[in-house]
Order: sequence, then C-alpha cells, then structure tokens
Amino acid sequence: MNALVIGSTVVGTLGILAWRVREGQTPVRLGKIIAPPLGMSTGFCMFLAPATRVPLEWAAAAFLLGALVFAWPMILTSRLHVQDGKIWMKRSRIFFVILLALVAVRWGLRGTIEHYLSLQQTAGLMFTLAFGMVSHWRIRMLFEYLKLSAELKDNPAPRQST
Repeated sequence: MNALVIGSTVVGTLGILAWRVREGQTPVRLGKIIAPPLGMSTGFCMFLAPATRVPLEWAAAAFLLGALVFAWPMILTSRLHVQDGKIWMKRSRIFFVILLALVAVRWGLRGTIEHYLSLQQTAGLMFTLAFGMVSHWRIRMLFEYLKLSAELKDNPAPRQST
C-alpha cells in the first residue's frame, strides 16, 4: 500500500476520533444526528465515474454488511441520556477501541478486496459499507432521540437555578 492511502486512513481515523470527542461535549440536536449520513450521501456521486462502478449486488452486500454487522458495536456503545433538561451522548469507554477495531477490520477487508478489484471499485465498496454502518447507527440514534425528546416534552425537567 502506498503512503497516500496509509496517510489518508490515519488522518481520517484521527479526524473521526476528534470529532467524536467534540460531539460529546455539547447536547445532541436533531441536526447532529442526521448530518453525518446526509453529508456522506454525497459520496455516492463517485459512482458517476465508470471506474468506481461495481455490480449492484456487491454494493447491496457491502451496505448490508455495514448496516447489519459493523453498525452494532457503534449502536451498543452509543447511548443518549437526559441531563439538566437536555439530551446528551453518553460516551462508552470502549467506543474508541471499537472504532479503531472497525477501522482495522475494514483495512483488512480492503486489502483482500484490492486483489480482485481496482482501487476505485474497492474504495466504492468500502464507502458503501461505511455508509451502511453510519446510516443504521444514526437511524437508531434518531429513534432514541425522538423518544427522549417526547419524554422531555411530557415531563420537562425542573430548571436548576444558577
């Protein structure tokens, strides 16, 4: 693998870790939940380039692998809770370990897939896998957020004096 691929993976992973720490320092809002998959969805434009195209069955399999397998560690280690009348993300101590493990597994998958597909097709499949993972995770988080929001409207927490 070339240095550009390794460097971009390291920078991307560090960026995700930094974003995750920062995300936990402010209350959760609806926009913070839906923005990542919406922003990522623009990446599907890569498939306009013929070099990135793969059979639809392969793309569906990558999406389902992300949604049904890789999303679960993220779902199980991300919980929302109410504190001081606001919804917050409860960070799990193991979340970062799981995130790094998922990056390592994806790296290994990519290394295997690259033997059979072009770099562009591999990138497309890995993106589709990641999109499936993030989408499922964020949809679950959205439902949890909506439930907590409804509970807050029904039973608003007393305001604390400052």
